[in-house]
Amino acid sequence: MKSFCFLSFILCLLFFTSCKEQKEHTAHAIYPRDSVAVMTSYGVNTLISDSGVIKYRIVTERWEVNQNRNPSRWIFEKGLFLEQFDEKFHVQSYIQCDTAYYYDQKKLWELHSRVRILTKDGLRFSSERLYWDENKHELYSNVYSHLITPDRQLQGSFFRSDEHMSRYFVSNSKGSFEREDFQNDNDSLHSSPDSAKSILRQRTSPQRKNISIPLTH
Repeated sequence: MKSFCFLSFILCLLFFTSCKEQKEHTAHAIYPRDSVAVMTSYGVNTLISDSGVIKYRIVTERWEVNQNRNPSRWIFEKGLFLEQFDEKFHVQSYIQCDTAYYYDQKKLWELHSRVRILTKDGLRFSSERLYWDENKHELYSNVYSHLITPDRQLQGSFFRSDEHMSRYFVSNSKGSFEREDFQNDNDSLHSSPDSAKSILRQRTSPQRKNISIPLTH
């Protein structure tokens, strides 16, 4: 009798154990969805065109295209080297940086860390941040920038230029320069009285220096 009761107890225990709902171990879903890239390429060396016209060459170790982010963008987190071409496929400038983002819908480049530019005319530019607005055809930076031409140099906390680096403006500048480089009517050399202009010119006497910024620095 005792054996029968013990056997019945074991059978009931097995029955309730088998009926117990099994817990499924699953990973949490990945949110948000915009973390997933549409394309990721490695070791890229390619030409980019717009409306059938080749605009630039991209060389990068890693290129991520993410159209799910808002706004959508291309991401170059392993550095970027870019050649800019004119309409006749002539190289206009070389651009490089450590990190870059291209917002394809806005047509806006955002370059970060050790930004370097070298143009066909020998102009050199260096900064830690630079924006390139393709819609407005201009480059600009709101951090310290250093600009060197074959015969003068400029440094300042704000930089703006056309995308060919042929006309540019630098504010809070220092260094050697010519007044014709500044096209803004608010420039102190244009708006100050003659006596003030002479003082300002004395303070900014030209100084030629043989300084170069390696493009790969």
